[in-house]
Amino acid sequence: MYEQAIVIRNDLKMGKGKMAAQACHASIQAFLHAQKISSSAVSGWMNEGQKKVVLKVNSEKELLEIFKNVNIEGLPCSLIRDAGRTQIEPGSLTAVGIGPEKEEKISKVKKDLKLL
Repeated sequence: MYEQAIVIRNDLKMGKGKMAAQACHASIQAFLHAQKISSSAVSGWMNEGQKKVVLKVNSEKELLEIFKNVNIEGLPCSLIRDAGRTQIEPGSLTAVGIGPEKEEKISKVKKDLKLL
């Protein structure tokens, strides 16, 4: 089984639409990275219905720790930095996209995170 995980910063107090947009940025960027490094995982994920899980962290420090751990594991990922045109400061780190990849690989880095 394959999945994609999206991790959103909850401390920024983004509106629902802003959070959705940041999650979409993270999903697409991680997907594009996965196409380059793990096309078999992308194919499997596409054939299984594109499972996604959206999780939260409460600080930039936590988001960066997740991103670091994802990179250590060699998973396809993305780190999203907002342009700052609407609700938050320019350059704010908002989200991390992970995968698609096998669930057991992603579980190693998301194990302690709560659903958004």
